[in-house]
Amino acid sequence: MSTALLRADKLVCERDDRLLFSGLSFELSSGDVLQLEGPNGAGKTTLLRVLSGLFSNFEGQVSWKGRDVRECYSEFQQDLLFIGHKSSVKTTLTPLENLRFLMGLQQSVFEGDLWRALEQVGLAGYEHVLCRNLSAGQKRRVALARLYLSKARVWVLDEIFTAIDKKGVAQLEALLVEKAKNGVAIVLTTHHELAIPSVKVLRLGQVNA
Repeated sequence: MSTALLRADKLVCERDDRLLFSGLSFELSSGDVLQLEGPNGAGKTTLLRVLSGLFSNFEGQVSWKGRDVRECYSEFQQDLLFIGHKSSVKTTLTPLENLRFLMGLQQSVFEGDLWRALEQVGLAGYEHVLCRNLSAGQKRRVALARLYLSKARVWVLDEIFTAIDKKGVAQLEALLVEKAKNGVAIVLTTHHELAIPSVKVLRLGQVNA
């Protein structure tokens, strides 16, 4: 039996003296797509941050390839792509500069690939425009361009369809399907009804219902 890429064991998390989830266990293997559902405040974003090693105030264990992520944090981060619900781009940089910086933190990438990724998210012609002059949707696309470049095997994505038009949504869904077929494990939140085959659903919020 193959080892799961990402596994959560008996997670318990409170925030502001409120229990978000308790005894939560699941695993992600190569090619799995897991959608987190639940009302606002149910802990979806918190759970994504726990899985990504960005939030440590919880009980239980998160494992990557059978190892506690706290014991192999640097290695895990090299195999993880995390995109939060905010664009997280530097407004004083251009889309090209942002993408070059963000990708450089994790892997080497050719300059031509950066240009192609920006073209794929509809930012051709905006490569050298300061991000402070872009719309919210365009800033979001700068962050999403990483999806076309990342070699990570675990993707953790928070509301990636926000501020994206219908054509962009369909394009992103097709990309997720392609990456899953190639073995990437994906966990995401979205209010959008996904058109992705075999997506698994984990619903949070029963404790707070």
